[in-house]
Amino acid sequence: MTTSAPTPTRDRTFALQKRLFAYNPALFVFNLLMWGMVHSAPALLTLAVSSIFGRLEEAEKLRGAGQPIDPVIAAAWVSVGWFAFVRASRFGIFYGAFRAWIELWYTLDALVRRNLLGYLLTARRARRLPDTPAEAVSRFRDDVDDVAGYTEVWVDGAGFVVYCVLAITLMAQVDPWITLLVCAPLLLMVLFVQRLSPTIRTYRRRMREATARVTDFIGETFGAVSAVKLAAREDAMVTHLRKLGETRRHAALRDVLLTELIRGVNTNMVNMAVGLVLLLGASKVRGGNLGIGEFVLFIGLLPRLTGSMAFFGDAIARHRRTGVSYERMARLLQDAPDTKIVEHHPAYLHRDPPAPPAAPPALPLEELHVEGLTATHGEDGILGVRDASFTIRHGEFVVVTGRIGSGKSTLLRALLGLIPVQRGTVSWNGVPIEDPASFLIPPRSAYTAQLPNLFSDTLGENVVSGSNPDHLNRAVRLAVLEPDLEQLQSGLETQVGARGVKLSGGQVQRAAVARMLARDADLLVFDDVSSALDARTEAQLWDGLFRELDATCLVVSHRRAALIRADRILLMQYGQIVDEGTLNELLERSEEMRALWAEDVGE
Repeated sequence: MTTSAPTPTRDRTFALQKRLFAYNPALFVFNLLMWGMVHSAPALLTLAVSSIFGRLEEAEKLRGAGQPIDPVIAAAWVSVGWFAFVRASRFGIFYGAFRAWIELWYTLDALVRRNLLGYLLTARRARRLPDTPAEAVSRFRDDVDDVAGYTEVWVDGAGFVVYCVLAITLMAQVDPWITLLVCAPLLLMVLFVQRLSPTIRTYRRRMREATARVTDFIGETFGAVSAVKLAAREDAMVTHLRKLGETRRHAALRDVLLTELIRGVNTNMVNMAVGLVLLLGASKVRGGNLGIGEFVLFIGLLPRLTGSMAFFGDAIARHRRTGVSYERMARLLQDAPDTKIVEHHPAYLHRDPPAPPAAPPALPLEELHVEGLTATHGEDGILGVRDASFTIRHGEFVVVTGRIGSGKSTLLRALLGLIPVQRGTVSWNGVPIEDPASFLIPPRSAYTAQLPNLFSDTLGENVVSGSNPDHLNRAVRLAVLEPDLEQLQSGLETQVGARGVKLSGGQVQRAAVARMLARDADLLVFDDVSSALDARTEAQLWDGLFRELDATCLVVSHRRAALIRADRILLMQYGQIVDEGTLNELLERSEEMRALWAEDVGE
C-alpha cells in the first residue's frame, strides 16, 4: 500500500533547485539573459508606440499654433525605426532563447533521472522499493518532469520581473496612483495562494498516488492474465479497475479544479484592475490631465503587466507542487540525503558516454564462510533467517532444504545482499565482504531466482544479456535447452514476450539457468530452479554441471535429484539451520529430513 510522505519541517525546494541550477550555471544565466530580453522587449515596443502617439499629438498642437512640425515628425520617425528594430530583433532573440531553454530543460531532466536510477542500481547494500514499482515509475516520469518544468518558473520569472520593473517605473512616472492600483492584485494573489499551499500539496500528492495505484494494478493484471481467465474473474477485475479509476478521477479533478480556481481568481482580480485603470485613465484624458501618448503607454503596458502578476500567482502554486515531487523522489531513495537527487554528474547529451566499468577482478573461490547471518522481516520480526552459519568450499555442491516457509530463499537473498540484513558476516577466502550486493556478481557469483524474469526480447538475447557470446552454446547445452530450441520455430531468435510469457514454466527456468551459466562465475546459486522441471531434465542439468564445470554450487531444493548429489545438506526449520551433513547422515539422525525425503515425489 502506498503511503504519503510526511510534510518536511522546512521548505527544501529552493535549496535543491539552486543546486540543480548550479550544474550548468553558464547555461542557466544565459537563459535568464535571453528570456529577460524576450519578456522586456514588449515594454520597449510599447514605449516606442507611446512616443509615436506623443509626437503626433505634439505635432498637432504645433500645427494648430502655426509652428514648424518637421523636428517633431522626424522624432516620430525615429520612434518608428526603433519599434521596427526591436520587433525584428525579438524574433532572433526568441529563437536563441528557445534553443537555450530546450538545452537547459533536457540537461536538468536527464541529470535528475540519472541520479535516481544510478542510486537505486549502485547504492551500497540492499534496499527494497518503499512503494510499488508503478509508484517508482510515476516518480521517474511525472515528478522528474515537474522538477525540470519548474525551471521555467525561474527563467520566465526573471524576464517577467525585468518587464514589471520597467513597466512600473514608466507608469509610475506618469501616474503613481493608477500604478499602485494595478500592483495591488499582486499582493492579494500571493496571500491567496499562500493560504492554499497545504491544500495544493495534499491534492497533488493524492493525485500522484492514485495514478500509481491504477498503473500498478494494470501491470499486475497483464502479468496474471492467464490466472484471471482460469478463475473467471474478469468481471471482478474490471470492477476493481473501475473503482481505482474513479478514485484517480476524483483526485485528479480536485487537483485540476484547484489549479483552475487559482488561475481564475488571479485573472478576475487582474481584470478588475484593468477595468478600473481604463475608467480612471479615460477620465483623466478627457480632463486633460493625461496625454494620448501617456494613455497609450498605460494601455500598452497594462495587459502584459497584469498577466505577469497572474504568472507569479501560478508560480507559487507550482513551487508547492514541485516540493511534493522532491519529497516523493526523496522517499524513493529512502536512506539517501535529498541532495542526491540534484547531485552533479556528467549527463552525456552531446557525446557518447564512456565505456562501462570493467568486470570486477576474478578472485577464484576457495572458501565462502557465513557467520551469524540474520535477516528478518514482518511486524514481529519472526519471518526470515536468524543466526545462519555455514561454509562452502571450492567445488562443493551444497543443498539448502526444508519445508515451505523455512527461510531457504531468504537465506540466499540475504547472503547475496539482495535484502537488508540486520547482522552477520559473509567472507570470501577469509576476507569479510563489506557489501555483498556489489561483490557477489559475475565473475565471482551468479544467481537464478525461484521465479526468474525474462525480458521482452529474443531468447538468445535473454541468455547472453551483455555477457560473452562465446559461452552461449555451452550455456544452452548445460541448461538442457537444446531440445526446446528444436521445437521453437525461430530457435534462439524466438521472441519470448513480456516476462517470457510465450515460454512454458520449465523453459523460463532453463533460460534463466542458461543466462547464469553464460557468465562463467565461480559460485553458482540456484533458488529452487528445478521446481518447474521433471526429474529426468533435472538429472541432466546436474550431471552436465558436474561433468563440464569446475563450479561451486549453492542450491535450494527438496528434490531427490539434487539431494543425492549433494556434498552437504543444510536443513532449515523456522528460519534457522537446524542440522548439516551428508544425505545419509541426516536421514539417520533427523526425523525432519526423513519426512522431507519421504514426501518428495520428484522421481
